[in-house]
Amino acid sequence: MKQLKELTSNHVLGNPIRLAIMLYLLPRTRVLFKDLLEVLELTPGNLDSHLRVLEKAGYVKIKKVFSDRPRTAVEITQKGAQETGKYLRLLREVLNGI
Repeated sequence: MKQLKELTSNHVLGNPIRLAIMLYLLPRTRVLFKDLLEVLELTPGNLDSHLRVLEKAGYVKIKKVFSDRPRTAVEITQKGAQETGKYLRLLREVLNGI
């Protein structure tokens, strides 16, 4: 099954936490680090580690934003949105084939 091989070849999105981050970002485009911590119930170090993998792959950008105080924001990139969409389509194809 070709789709299954493609799914397992994506080591970035193959991790459930990173996939959850991307799924949360997809409709929102940008979220605060603090909000991701709350939604995903992760430790700051764990979330930071996963975000660095996503950033290295070009799926997200991590930026400092300044409002009332400095905060960390996470933005999905065009590549990240495309790759997440592709991954979800492959997953759907695999599930439909079962």
